[in-house]
Amino acid sequence: MADSHFSAVPPAAHPDPHPMANPGYGKRCVPGQLARTNNDFSHLPPREAAVAAYVDRLPEGADISVKTLAKVLPYGQCALRTALQRLVSAGHLRRGREHLLGSDSARWVTRTWFSRTARDDAWWAEFTRGCVDDASPSPPPPPPPPPSPSPGPVTAQHPTCSRAFTLLAALGRTAPALSLSARDCSDLEPLVVAWFERGATDQDVLRALTTGLPTPVYSAAALTRTRLIGKLPPERASARPALRVLECAKCGTPGRPEALLGGECGPCRGEPTPRPPASRLPSEKVRAHAAEARAAATRRAERTPA
Repeated sequence: MADSHFSAVPPAAHPDPHPMANPGYGKRCVPGQLARTNNDFSHLPPREAAVAAYVDRLPEGADISVKTLAKVLPYGQCALRTALQRLVSAGHLRRGREHLLGSDSARWVTRTWFSRTARDDAWWAEFTRGCVDDASPSPPPPPPPPPSPSPGPVTAQHPTCSRAFTLLAALGRTAPALSLSARDCSDLEPLVVAWFERGATDQDVLRALTTGLPTPVYSAAALTRTRLIGKLPPERASARPALRVLECAKCGTPGRPEALLGGECGPCRGEPTPRPPASRLPSEKVRAHAAEARAAATRRAERTPA
């Protein structure tokens, strides 16, 4: 009854907005997910599919703890805890800890990662190491647009100007001394594209080109080229991946991704706890310890009166 009641009322119809977690916590979406469809969770039981569909539509940073979900969904905390554990086993959810490199704090932050697309253990292991680009499925290419009806008279098609060309063409509005021709804009366009590829904004480019102009400007194209080349910003340093550690879905014990099959550690899966190997002393040390024990026993016997 609870499942049918929940499926009859969509999550969006809830009168109050879903609570958000504290800044930095809550739901975290993983990259490389496929586009949302009506069959994303059809492989799950009805209750788990309903919970997964609700969590999927929540924004980044939403509070998806068991207590909060029990307040907005028609399930109790025990049922939700079981449902979330099954989402972990199905590859949609993982819990763990994350520490961003370069931050001033050494505190690890608790994370809950959700994926609309089911992932296997190997993918989550790569995600923990910060290497998910090659393992992430790419969305299917969009279908080709339908052919447009051929018009009667043939009209000339004007290509759409790029962002860099538009910026150069409008440069004269900001600095009239830098008014450029269409040919100048085409020649200088690749230099502006290089700025954009290094993270520069339109305002960054305009500031570099128009600040401190000489008087007079003899050649607007030559001055623009010189400044675009000479003031080109450095390449952006590649961001180092975040440090992540996954936790067991049942007991919360952190562990290596390879040891958390299905999101659970070995003891929670019923496997015996491995015993640490017994340390063995070399034979030379064993003989030395035995000789010391015999010598100590001989000394005690000699000191003992008859």
